[in-house]
Amino acid sequence: MTKFDEATQAIRVDDTTYDVCLDDGYSIGGPLNGGYLMATMLRAVVDASPHAHPISTSAQFLRVARPGPARVLLEPLKTGRTATMTRARLVQDGESFIEMLVTTATLNEEAAPDWADGPSAVMPDLADCVRLPQPKPESNMNLSARMELAFDPPTIGWLTGAPTGRPESRAYFRLVEPQDPDPYVLALAVDALPPVVFSAGARGWAPTVELTWHLRALPAPGWLTLIGGGRLISDGWFDEEVEVWDSAGRLVAQSRQIARLGRG
Repeated sequence: MTKFDEATQAIRVDDTTYDVCLDDGYSIGGPLNGGYLMATMLRAVVDASPHAHPISTSAQFLRVARPGPARVLLEPLKTGRTATMTRARLVQDGESFIEMLVTTATLNEEAAPDWADGPSAVMPDLADCVRLPQPKPESNMNLSARMELAFDPPTIGWLTGAPTGRPESRAYFRLVEPQDPDPYVLALAVDALPPVVFSAGARGWAPTVELTWHLRALPAPGWLTLIGGGRLISDGWFDEEVEVWDSAGRLVAQSRQIARLGRG
């Protein structure tokens, strides 16, 4: 079991209740990363489902969850031959922190696409990408020690005061500890990039309010490619879309979220 598997482990209490322990190693300046929280909840959902893969997840982030013990409560909505729908809640001290609707199914690892479009942007070679500086220990940006991101240089121009002026972020991604990507790693990956509004000139913590992501294929081993962009920044809100491509050049996940502009 890898550290990520352990950090997202869900222990069955009964048919609809799972105990989890939220790991401070996935915090981003205090709050826990939303992708990590989704991955943890999805462990419980999939364990309780007759189907093996979370193909559609829609999460509402109600409050900022904190590290420590929590529970995932499940409500089965419908089970069929090809798909199961489940409502899941992350609860701490009797309060709901995240509400999710999840559809599980079983994907065929050998399936070939009937039609496929290419990436929305072209990434440079991995050797030409750059890493962000290591954050100061007091920043509590612990997530950066759990994953590797190698960025397309223009999309982190905000670091030196030269943002592109467009909401965008692109990087290669993998966990620091060797681990082949799976659906739970993809749940983390779709929320792993810095907010795309940084490249448009915004700063500060940008809390996600709602995030929906789709598992499109089971990923091949190796680096993942994350391509993020936005369509509109308005009235204190912005959207963010992320494509995730695997090392075999297949689209394996897609996400869209709505978030608040940073206030810090």
